[in-house]
Order: sequence, then structure tokens, then C-alpha cells
Amino acid sequence: MTRLASKTAIMFIFIAAGFLFGLRYGFAAYGILFGLFLGALSLFIEARLRDVSFGSILGGLLGLGIGLASSFLLLYPFRFIVSEEGWRASYFILTAVLGYGGLFAGLYRGKNLTVPAIMRLFKGQELEEDLKILDTSVIIDGRIADVIEAGFLEGTFIIAQFILQELQYVADSPDPMRRAKGRRGLDILHRIQKMSNIKVRIVEEDFPKIKEVDAKLIALARLLSGKIVTNDFNLNKVAQLQGVSVLNINELANVLKPVVLPGEIINLFVVKEGKEYNQGVAYLDDGTMVVIENARKLIGKTVEATVTSVLQTTAGRMIFARLREEE
Repeated sequence: MTRLASKTAIMFIFIAAGFLFGLRYGFAAYGILFGLFLGALSLFIEARLRDVSFGSILGGLLGLGIGLASSFLLLYPFRFIVSEEGWRASYFILTAVLGYGGLFAGLYRGKNLTVPAIMRLFKGQELEEDLKILDTSVIIDGRIADVIEAGFLEGTFIIAQFILQELQYVADSPDPMRRAKGRRGLDILHRIQKMSNIKVRIVEEDFPKIKEVDAKLIALARLLSGKIVTNDFNLNKVAQLQGVSVLNINELANVLKPVVLPGEIINLFVVKEGKEYNQGVAYLDDGTMVVIENARKLIGKTVEATVTSVLQTTAGRMIFARLREEE
């Protein structure tokens, strides 16, 4: 209701201003229409700018300014050579072209501009792009190091100070399992820091008013215009709802699982019985579960089975098969 009231107030102000302007010069009706047009235009611009980052706006303004200044500097030497009308026409055309080009070049190139990035530029440091912010869960998981080492991820990897503190807290836990996970995470970080094909940077930015680590990660990603690397399903969803890009290692693993088509024959080792009557359960090398009909009596044996269907769920892929000997 507040947003609707503000939009209504904006429209009223523009219409009233147009009416008063038109009344002053004797065309009140046209003034109302002009005010209505300006109000609608302002609301449209406000709606578009809501989805544009601060860096894009700043980059667009800088690009526009550079374009306008460049057009003036390019044509100024010809001001006393050509006629006044020719110079003005040329200046108008070149200003439109360079200003338009500079505006959109700035909008595109400035999307990664943030307050910390601008401060780095003033300090003489280069502007970093393609930032990836590591989550605690993906560090402890360890597969991220293999993916980076294989060359599938590159750029600058950001490790927040509060993530290091959480890892240290886990590594000092009295629970042996948690302590082992924390130490594994620290070992993975040391391994990543030694890789020569990437940059690793530890940032000190903290958000004292935010208590949860996941919320701090999202705030940091929005501040740096970076992507969060995680395998936490809940963090993935919350970050996407807030417009933050996420690279989920579990999703990558699901995508890279080998494709099994209905009708394909595979060799399986039956591990245990299934939930339904007379079913057996086996697993592929990548951990995909295969449910085999009438294979309960063959637990502990290797069998040939024909794939009947493949079911893709949010938890992963599940394959259904039947014994080939039954065919």
C-alpha cells in the first residue's frame, strides 16, 4: 500500500506541476497531459532502475560523460574551419553516437563496480571480476579443490574471515567427527591456496548486524557482485531468491553423472532389499541408486539388468530395472 501511495503521489505532483506550468502559459489541458506523460515516464524509469545495480548506474553515467566529452574534443579543432551550422549538426550527431555508446558500454562494464571495488581502484589495485565466494560446506566437502585443479573453475576465490572463524570453531570442537571435518576444511583451503591457476583472497568484510553465516555470505556476495560456491541446498534457494548467483557442487555432480537410457543393459551388484516387495537395490559407480525388480533373492550377487525407466528428482537420479534373465 505504501508503494502504491508513493506512486500516486508522484503522478499527482507531476500532473499538478504540468497544470500550473500550462496555466501560466495559457494551455492548461496540454500541461496536464505533459505532466501525466512525465509522471508515467518517471515511474517507468524507477521500475527499471530498481533492478539495476549501483555499479551499472555509476558506469553508465561515467560512460555517458566520457562519450560527451570525447565528442566535444574530437570536433573542437574543426569549429573554426567549417560553418557554424555544419559544426552544430556534426556535434549533435557525434554526441548522440558517442554518448549512446558510452552509456551502454558503461552499463555493461560497470555491473561489477561496487564500493570496495572503487576503493581498490583508488588504491591502484586492479578491478577483479568473476569472484567466487566459498561456503563452509563446500570447503569441508573437498570436491571444490578437485574441480579447480581440473581447470573447470577459474578466477578469484574469496574466503571470508567469518568463514575461517567458523572452520576454526569446528576444528576445535570436542566432537571427534566435527573436529575431523573442520581440520579437513582447513587442509582443503591450504591446498587451494597453493594452486597457481587461480587467485585466492581473504576479505575482512563482516556484517555485525547479521548473525547467521549464510546471511553474511549472501550480503558479501551482493556487496562484491560475486557468486556463492556451495553444496547447501537451503543456502542455494535463499541466495537465488535474493538475486545472488550460486554454483552448487551437488548440482554439478548430478549433471555429470553418466546417462543411462531405458533398454540399456548394465551389470549390477545387488546390495540390499528394496522398500517394495521382492525388490533389490544396487548402485552405480557414481552412487546412483538402481531399484531391480524381483532381485531380493540375489542380494550379494552380480546380475545383468535392463533399465526400464529413469526418474530425476531433487535429491538426484533414480533408475528402475528388471532382471535380464526374466526377459
